[in-house]
This record gives sequence, C-alpha cells and structure tokens, in this order.
Amino acid sequence: MRFLTVATVAAATAFTLTPALAQEDRADWPSSLTIGTASQGGTYFIYGTGLAGLINQNLGVNASAEVTGGPVQNATLVETGDHQVGLVTMGPAYEAWTGNSELAPGVEHAALRALFPMYQTPFEAVALQSSGIADVTDMAGKRVSVGPAGGTAATYWPRFFETLGIEATISYSGANDATGQVKDGLIDAFAFAAGVPISAFAQIAAENPVNIFGFTEEQRAQILEAMPEVAAFEVPGGMYQGFPEGHGTVAMWNFAVAHQDMPESLAYEITKMVMENNEAMMTIHATSAETIPENADKNTFLPYHPGALRYFDEAGIEIPADLRG
Repeated sequence: MRFLTVATVAAATAFTLTPALAQEDRADWPSSLTIGTASQGGTYFIYGTGLAGLINQNLGVNASAEVTGGPVQNATLVETGDHQVGLVTMGPAYEAWTGNSELAPGVEHAALRALFPMYQTPFEAVALQSSGIADVTDMAGKRVSVGPAGGTAATYWPRFFETLGIEATISYSGANDATGQVKDGLIDAFAFAAGVPISAFAQIAAENPVNIFGFTEEQRAQILEAMPEVAAFEVPGGMYQGFPEGHGTVAMWNFAVAHQDMPESLAYEITKMVMENNEAMMTIHATSAETIPENADKNTFLPYHPGALRYFDEAGIEIPADLRG
C-alpha cells in the first residue's frame, strides 16, 4: 500500500490547476465521486487509486477508488449511477452496451459514455514451477482461479478454455488472494488479465520459482478467430523477475467511462487532466504509456461524453460521427 501512497502523491503534485478551471462553472459538480476499479493486487486498483488522487488534488472533488469485481460490475455501477466513473475493458463494455452483460442480462447500458483511453490488458497465467504447469494446455483438469467474478479475466478465460478444448476447475478470487492460494497449493494456477507488469504476478515471481505464460502462436490464432474483440499482444521481456524474455498472448483495450449525466465541465476537466499529463499518469503505473489522446480511436462503439468530445476536438483528435451521440 506504501507504493500506492507514494505514487498517488507524486502524481498529484506533478501539475497544478490551469487558470481555465478556476473560471469554469462548477455549480453542478458533485462534492465527491467514486471510481470503480477491481481487486487489490491488480492494475485497475493501482490505476484507479492514482486517478482518484489526481482528481482530489487538482479538481477539488473528493474522489475515491472502490474495490469491485471488475469491468462487468463497473459498467453496471456506472449505468445505475452508483459510481460516477468506471474502468472497463471494451469486451465487457460492449456486452453491457448491447444488453448482454452477465451481471444484468437484457439491460442495455445506454447511459455509458467514454471518457478516455487507458491501456491494453494482456491475459497471462502464473503457476509454481513445481506444479509442472508451463502452458495453457497444462491447466486441463487443474484448479485455476480466474480472478474475481465479474472481471474481464473471469469472463474471458473460461471462453479461452472452451475455444482451446481445455476443461479446468474454475474458482474466483481477488489477485492477491489468488497468488496466495497458488503459493499455498490451494489452487494450481492463476489466470488473470491486467496491465503489465501485474503487481500480484511480480510479487509471487520475486518470492517463488514460477512459470508466467500466455498463449502459443497456434493457440492465439484459434482465440483471435473465435473472438475478434481481442487482439494479439507481446508481453515485453523484463516485466517480471527471472523472465528476461517476453511471450505472446492476447489483450483488450481499457477505457474510463462515466454516466451520461456527469456534468460536461467535469468530464472535460477529468479528460483534459489525464490526457495532457502523461508524465503524472506514468508515476501511477507503467501502463499509462498508452494513456494518450491518439489512442481514442481504440474505442469503436461507445459514444464519448460531451465533455470528453470537447477536449478531443480542442486537441485535434478526430472522433467519428457515430461516437458523438
């Protein structure tokens, strides 16, 4: 937790309010807002905690990051107005948008609006070397945690297993709990999805001989054919102690979303703050290297919030007409 505090303070002090903000009409701004993240030990929690710190320090709104089940739940919490901002991967977000959410089937999440691009989420798995699990196919018949129920990993890893013809005994738990279960032998592997380096993976790799892997080229080709919402991704070498070489896997883009009723000026200031201060974002997590305006085009279906549109228009980023609703 000390890392989070240091990162948040460093990021929050990296820049100050612009004069334009002081003149902005803030009469309709909330006094506080909640950001839906995911489990502790995952990148969402670190990223969301840092983002909340920036909002607190620079926009004068009491923002807090809340542990949740991840993107599936975050989309619904924003839709219902329980959370003002949610961090989502675009696969679960699309299912929520079209009324196919596992959490709220049949309910089109029509109030969701995109704010800004975050980063790509690769899918990776970890197991103790002593387990003999070094490939996805080795997880057949094994006990595998796929992260918290409602998260991206919990939604997509079972689909990957089905596509590849792998039958595993699935369980659900937060990232820190799952790596603890791997170390204690309560489960055989932990298959997750988060921005790299995944902090829970980094910790277990520093303390134990482990295998960390994604998919072979053949496995990845099967997945990409079955699920076009994911894309090929190469995890760089050096992300984890003892792993100088990278590996291939698949990934999905993440975006921050808000309810359509968020005041336009607040959505504008949040988007502007994040998009124009990448150095501050990088102090929160290395994945923020992809938190830049040019990646706004990675959203292909969810309308942008009018406040976000205002920023991207000012920045010269072209947003398609069908995302300007």
